Amino acid sequence: MIFDLAAHIRRQRIFSTRTFGPGPRTAGIIDHIKKELREIEDDPLDLDEWIDVIILGIDGAWRAGYTSEEIPIALAAKQLKNELRDWPDWRAVGTDQAIEHIRK
Repeated sequence: MIFDLAAHIRRQRIFSTRTFGPGPRTAGIIDHIKKELREIEDDPLDLDEWIDVIILGIDGAWRAGYTSEEIPIALAAKQLKNELRDWPDWRAVGTDQAIEHIRK
């Protein structure tokens, strides 16, 4: 199956605007992400909760003014940027700690 992320974002934008209203709604989106993260803490294997965070992130991005085409491009660019960064040995970091790239 080929998934067109830009088309999905256009669909999500229509639904989200109709359901939650126009405008940035940044504080509300952040509040909702925090709630979803708590739900993930309670059940880290629940895929629906992980997807809720992704949907909210995309919602926040287009509400911040980015187009349905810019968001997938930024996603791919950020992944490439992360792949090119230096990272510490994951074995040296506790599983309850964030692993951040090495800042030069």
